Amino acid sequence: MSQKITQDMIRAYDEYTHLTLDRRRFMEKLTRLAGSGAAAAAIAPMLMSNYAKAEVVAPDDPRLKIEEVSYPGPAGDVKAYLAMPADPSGKLPAVIVIHENRGLNPHIKDVTRRLALEGFVTLGIDLLSRQGGTPASDEEAAEMFQGIDRSVLVPDAVAAIAYLQNLPATNGKVGAIGFCFGGGIVNQMAVAAPDLLAGVAYYGGQPSEEDVPKIKAQLLLHYAGLDERVNAGIGAYETALKAAGVDYTIYTYDGVNHAFNNDTSEARYDKDAAALAWSRTVDFLKEALT
Repeated sequence: MSQKITQDMIRAYDEYTHLTLDRRRFMEKLTRLAGSGAAAAAIAPMLMSNYAKAEVVAPDDPRLKIEEVSYPGPAGDVKAYLAMPADPSGKLPAVIVIHENRGLNPHIKDVTRRLALEGFVTLGIDLLSRQGGTPASDEEAAEMFQGIDRSVLVPDAVAAIAYLQNLPATNGKVGAIGFCFGGGIVNQMAVAAPDLLAGVAYYGGQPSEEDVPKIKAQLLLHYAGLDERVNAGIGAYETALKAAGVDYTIYTYDGVNHAFNNDTSEARYDKDAAALAWSRTVDFLKEALT
């Protein structure tokens, strides 16, 4: 019999992934919600990421040129994953891809490849580079994010703009897309970098209202209807965006959870919402950067 996953279980996992619960306390809470340790053990993998299940574009896809690179950040080199069409017809727009709070993992590398197939030079950056780079396991990555100072990571992300502008393959126009933690970083990049032309934030934390007038980029903001934690900041953010005259679009996808785009998480992924948000994202980036 398949296990029933409740909204309370998904909320508990959200607490765990955003560092208010450690793994032991998460499993204790999941056991209470599921009714037994055996049921919790069966449900946990459906909440967590399974990178083997959702590879959409193979790492050796002949349509792409892929390379592990690094670029200079303000405190040292930042590791990154560069992907672009193997046979472009001309110079291409560029997009920085920013991971969730589990680092530059196989899923984010796959998203980087997916976007490259849409006709972009894409750079998946590793904001755990200061800690030695993204480790193999999500558990280790989660530990590395504990206590991390996000303010020092924004300059590392912003430095990727100049790197991409100077690549011969690009047309010099750069945007950014981020998910969860990465969505919040995209919002902060828009504040910090006037030469960022477009930003796409999936369920990302909002910048302070006082900083919003600094934003020059066009913004596309995706939110999940059931994501109470992140959505609490939408109203103030939208008010500030309007007051500052920022070019923005907000979409909220009813009935779906935080991380609805992550197809490695069986319980939270929503195929229809993810497909709609992705089509809107690609159209937005093409219009803003070409």
